[in-house]
Amino acid sequence: MFNFYLSLCYNMMIMAKLKRDDILKLAHLARLDLTEQEIAEFTDELSEILQYVEQLQSVDIAGLQPTNQVTGLTNVTRKDEPIDYGYTAKDLLKNVPVVQDDLIKVKRIIG
Repeated sequence: MFNFYLSLCYNMMIMAKLKRDDILKLAHLARLDLTEQEIAEFTDELSEILQYVEQLQSVDIAGLQPTNQVTGLTNVTRKDEPIDYGYTAKDLLKNVPVVQDDLIKVKRIIG
């Protein structure tokens, strides 16, 4: 959730150092109670993070393909096909202590 507020702040404050009021607004949106010391710390820290994001956005990524996974695996799951094990529902219900209307009857869970 804090990442959302950070991106919101970044969109509002592109190329600008965050001010005390900006941190207070973010803290209000995130429902955080900050001390004066925390406000001062977050002002500097979040400004540095935003500067780093600006630096990352200036990187030339033309011609690069997005990487969604790096293992090279394409499909590690089996097809969802029914398998006949040679039992019917009636056969399996013979092992159940209490059956009602071809369903397993259990004790009430919610009081």
